[in-house]
Amino acid sequence: MIGMIMFAVALFMLMLGFPVAFTFGGLALFFGVFAEGMDLFAFMPYRIMSVMQNTVLMAVPLFIFMGVVLQRTRLAEQLLTSMGRLFGGLPGGLAISTILVGALLAASTGVVGASVVAMGLISLPVMLAHNYDRRLATGTICAAGTLGQIVPPSIILIILGDVLGLPVGDLFRAAVGPGMVLIGLYIVYILIMTRFKPETAPAMPEDSSISRKKEVMNALLAIIPPLALIVIVLGSIFTGIATPTESSALGGVGAIVLAIIYRQFSFQMVWGASKDTVKVTAMVFAILVGATAFSMVFSYTGGDYLLEEWMLALPGEKWGFIILAMLVIMVLGFFIDFVEISFIIVPILAPVAEALGINMLWFAILIAMNLQTSFLTPPFGFSLFYLRGVAPPEVRTVDIYKGVLPFILLQVFVLALIVIFPEWFGMSSSY
Repeated sequence: MIGMIMFAVALFMLMLGFPVAFTFGGLALFFGVFAEGMDLFAFMPYRIMSVMQNTVLMAVPLFIFMGVVLQRTRLAEQLLTSMGRLFGGLPGGLAISTILVGALLAASTGVVGASVVAMGLISLPVMLAHNYDRRLATGTICAAGTLGQIVPPSIILIILGDVLGLPVGDLFRAAVGPGMVLIGLYIVYILIMTRFKPETAPAMPEDSSISRKKEVMNALLAIIPPLALIVIVLGSIFTGIATPTESSALGGVGAIVLAIIYRQFSFQMVWGASKDTVKVTAMVFAILVGATAFSMVFSYTGGDYLLEEWMLALPGEKWGFIILAMLVIMVLGFFIDFVEISFIIVPILAPVAEALGINMLWFAILIAMNLQTSFLTPPFGFSLFYLRGVAPPEVRTVDIYKGVLPFILLQVFVLALIVIFPEWFGMSSSY
């Protein structure tokens, strides 16, 4: 039971706010020495070396760099301004443009926090100025910002691909369908909402100083550069021209080219983006090293065997396991980040899923979709905190909580569709 006790202590310490990497590493050292002695850690250098030699994980810092550079090019501001003018004449047009911009930012940057903050600073004041319902405005921004969890190139899909031993390109292809369905449902919900309650999202008055043709041209000029980058990065993966690691390098170069196009390029900008990339990457890999030590001790003390034995005995077999796994991941997603869940929880669940004959590609997409839902769920959803930090004082926290509820239901609905009808998304639930 040492492994199970260690796992419970780790969750307790994380909820108290202890640093993740040091919590996992420190507990692994304490319980490992207690259970097996220092000889157990003779294997750690080899495990760390295998992490350092993993070419799949090289894509993580490169995609992070691409996202940070694009964040500094004022891409979100130009997209929101142009799309807002294009759709603003429709009831709910600003909300629809926010969803579409969120999808573009997700596919070009993949950085959830940056997307939510950018749209909270730019889009939220405009929607409030045009008398949008606070709940609809805040819910739309949070939902659009979290699309980076499922829409490729998603960092979480790269990490899951490494943890589960799946080709990242296959994960990207499998995630496109659920991502598009989710975006479509968001837009349909906004259209239905404004159809029955037009006062919640009134149309913007037309700007007579600019022609409709000029508005369309401005929108296209804002959309085409990032869209071209998305096509190049994802297209090179889907067609087999480049591996995800190679395409991530292509994306970094493309982000620099976009910075030049938007006249935001400077060596100071590149230096700042590089420092931010190193900080995020160091955090991810520090957690990975701590998680590697934790999982090693957990396995050597028999924790994985006990957990697998218990989960295989669940009623409902495969479906009982899927329901429990999704509930556990959703609840943990309230308290800890997707990186910790991917490196600690997923390796524990993966052997059970394989033993039950579950298709690991389908299982990975369920996890990614579930983690996106947990990002939105009150009271601890990370996206809610991001928006609360930049929202004006008149927007109450309860407005944000109420605003995300319909979008959470839509995400759960799509998650249920993937569980019940995986063939609709080109997947199978079993091998």
